[in-house]
Amino acid sequence: MQDKIICLPKRVQPAQNHSSVSNVSQAVASATPLPPPRPSPLSPATVEMKGLKTDLDLQQYSFINQMCYERALHWYAKYFPYLVLIHTLVFMLCSNFWFKFPGSSSKIEHFISILGKCFDSPWTTRALSEVSGEDSEEKDNRKNNMNRSNTTQSGPEGSLVNSQSLKSIPEKFVVDKSTAGALDKKEGEQAKALFEKVKKFRLHVEEGDILYAMYVRQTVLKVIKFLIIIAYNSALVSKVQFTVDCNVDIQDMTGYKNFSCNHTMAHLFSKLSFCYLCFVSIYGLTCLYTLYWLFYRSLREYSFEYVRQETGIDDIPDVKNDFAFMLHMIDQYDPLYSKRFAVFLSEVSENKLKQLNLNNEWTPDKLRQKLQTNAHNRLELPLIMLSGLPDTVFEITELQSLKLEIIKNVMIPATIAQLDNLQELSLHQCSVKIHSAALSFLKENLKVLSVKFDDMRELPPWMYGLRNLEELYLVGSLSHDISKNVTLESLRDLKSLKILSIKSNVSKIPQAVVDVASHLQKMCIHNDGTKLVMINNLKKMTNLTELELVHCDLERIPHAVFSLLSLQELDLKENNLKSIEEIVSFQHLRKLTVLKLWHNSITYIPEHIKKLTSLERLSFSHNKIEVLPSHLFLCNKIRYLDLSYNDIRFIPPEVGVLQSLQYFSITCNKVESLPDELYFCKKLKTLKIGKNSLSVLSPKIGNLLFLSYLDVKGNHFEILPPELGDCRALKRAGLVVEDTLFETLPSDVREQMKAE
Repeated sequence: MQDKIICLPKRVQPAQNHSSVSNVSQAVASATPLPPPRPSPLSPATVEMKGLKTDLDLQQYSFINQMCYERALHWYAKYFPYLVLIHTLVFMLCSNFWFKFPGSSSKIEHFISILGKCFDSPWTTRALSEVSGEDSEEKDNRKNNMNRSNTTQSGPEGSLVNSQSLKSIPEKFVVDKSTAGALDKKEGEQAKALFEKVKKFRLHVEEGDILYAMYVRQTVLKVIKFLIIIAYNSALVSKVQFTVDCNVDIQDMTGYKNFSCNHTMAHLFSKLSFCYLCFVSIYGLTCLYTLYWLFYRSLREYSFEYVRQETGIDDIPDVKNDFAFMLHMIDQYDPLYSKRFAVFLSEVSENKLKQLNLNNEWTPDKLRQKLQTNAHNRLELPLIMLSGLPDTVFEITELQSLKLEIIKNVMIPATIAQLDNLQELSLHQCSVKIHSAALSFLKENLKVLSVKFDDMRELPPWMYGLRNLEELYLVGSLSHDISKNVTLESLRDLKSLKILSIKSNVSKIPQAVVDVASHLQKMCIHNDGTKLVMINNLKKMTNLTELELVHCDLERIPHAVFSLLSLQELDLKENNLKSIEEIVSFQHLRKLTVLKLWHNSITYIPEHIKKLTSLERLSFSHNKIEVLPSHLFLCNKIRYLDLSYNDIRFIPPEVGVLQSLQYFSITCNKVESLPDELYFCKKLKTLKIGKNSLSVLSPKIGNLLFLSYLDVKGNHFEILPPELGDCRALKRAGLVVEDTLFETLPSDVREQMKAE
């Protein structure tokens, strides 16, 4: 259809003066011949209409139609279709601009993408199905919560109805428990990636409110546009008329001035304008309701209160700004989307997924392949840098020691009670939580606990209640004034504790340690160079049999040590000892059998050492000793003597007195010859004389029938004595020597040593 106008000359009354009549007569005489109008009998005075004869009648009326369309027709009647089109485009632009604007469209598209994946994810179904099939402990808690909510139904329900969150809705599908439990590795990885996407999306979207602001602005604009349309359309709809009078001053061309025109689309436009007003009114009312919805409700805050109550996942966080607004929008479509989306906002749900993936990755068979025997001769399972603790660990019932290293958020469940043989637990840089039933099990069964930490807060508070604990090893940075630290005061409750090792930076022995001193048997302090002062508390450790004070910056042997009458082993490694004249006081320690003064700055050994007749193991390695006193060898019970890494040049022949000697080391000294009396120590099994200035190895070495390890590398030997073949226990693996020097031995001796 084409919008057009058709015009015809309009009859006029004759003029009263003669001049007018003559002009008309002249015009009529020269007008273009047209079909003569029928004379009206009722108006005999009407002048017959005749135009100018130009043979252009078609062009004349086309011209008149166009002139009258432009001049006489009201603009509303002319441009009504275009107005409708423009208004429609404006409304469409207002409604869809935020879908194209980069700052908002990216958020919307990303949200829709993530929402769809979360809705269809098998993990969502699995997580919600676990809620419907809770374990016994959760069921009891949920029952108690339901009972409390029933008793206070009038209060909480009223508040929940008004809360700004999605309402409780039933799932619109039936969960198949068999399929819900079977989440393969690929699906688990996809769900894990979804958790990361949701976290990042929430982090970025919650920072601003551009979506909300744009939606409000476009709605306000649509309302204003609606009011303007209603106002001017109502006023101008009457201007759409079927007939229009047109006065065009073109008498010289046509002979006529007044025309009566017919607007062909007027009738249709008038009807359409009323329909258009009705449609715009309905659309405008919708926009008004949207505006009311925007300002009446707090759309920049979204609460998952109903989801938390229904699913029992209590850690689903409430959200704000654009994230909250999009969730409110999706609720208008289907609240079920928000409910399923909430699963991916929960850390509890994420931890469950990680646990499931962990269980799938670490099967019992794979864990059994990692089993090994540790230093305590226990069957140990070391787990390092995992995302959590696999539940499958508790299916390995033969496990005796569990070592967890650099694992965050470890949760020890009640199923640990299945490990009947578990006695040892090591926690290295792990944050651990424990189930109450698991704690009861550990209190009764755990014997050894090792904790390595970077922060005091990583010390598990439940360790102080392990009443049957026998060994405790703490490794980490502690306060210098540790005696005032409340976290260690509870050590006094560890009544069965026998061994305590602290590798830290303490400046004095903690008071908490003194509280358990009466039943301690072994005490180790590795101080990493921090000077240890105020050691008098050691006197209270009357039952102490082993004491290690390593790297404590000690310049003298502490006098408190001499009061430990039950002491059997003393290790003063890596201190700053230069003189050990106090060694004479060790004669009162009748049970002392092991003395380690290695890695110090000792320059000489006092002859008082001869009074330590009970010594069996003595270590002076890594010192600055130049002369060995003959009195040293009066300690005739010595089985282990380590003098390596010193400046010794001469070995006294009195070494032969040590008939119990089994281990003798003078590695890295300046010894030029060995006394023959050394070979009288026929129980010798290990002899280390490497890196010295020896040039000859005595044939009497063949007397050492039990010798199984011999280190002679780094000397000036030219040949090895064939008598080495008499040392039947010495094999090639136990002989440390240059290959060329080994070849100097007779072939039969070499074959004998190479034989297994």
